[in-house]
Amino acid sequence: MHREAWIFGYGSLIWRPAFRFEQMAPGYITGWARRFWQGSTDHRGVPGAPGRVVTLIPEPGARCWGMAYRVADAELDEVLRALDHREKGGYARHDVPFHVAGAEGAVRTAIVYMATPDNPDYLGAAPLAAIAAQVLASHGPSGSNVEYVLRLAEALTAMDADDDHVTELARLVRSSEQALSARPDRPQGRVHEHP
Repeated sequence: MHREAWIFGYGSLIWRPAFRFEQMAPGYITGWARRFWQGSTDHRGVPGAPGRVVTLIPEPGARCWGMAYRVADAELDEVLRALDHREKGGYARHDVPFHVAGAEGAVRTAIVYMATPDNPDYLGAAPLAAIAAQVLASHGPSGSNVEYVLRLAEALTAMDADDDHVTELARLVRSSEQALSARPDRPQGRVHEHP
């Protein structure tokens, strides 16, 4: 029996799915808000110095934009194994209704990875200035936490998707980077705290 499988990405999966898919479609899920409340010790930070990446929190009336990918039935098990490994730092799979952009009434069931407050790397809410400071100081095997924030903000802008939390965090990160690089005792260019 054929399964139509969609995977919804709202963080790095938007710009770097890194798996084979048959179709991609921008769209949104409702009742969930994207927040930089999950710690990353395996991608954008390290144990003892976690970065911050996004998860979803329930919020009535919220709309979270992202990208969904339709995966062939024959590829699904392999793709999910790879994603389970990629998202092993506190994320679990859930099924959610996904609304395809520009296709009124087109709703699909999509698999989404969410980190919940009961996982050991969950950091929870913090003032955006504190989140920005943590992002600026974090780097992991997948690169800098700054890159993650800015690439997510750019991807959402390219989709004409509004997300005040991401937009404001990206603004704070950019202005802090500019202030740091403008200091006379700092080398010019992008600041990376770890080699």
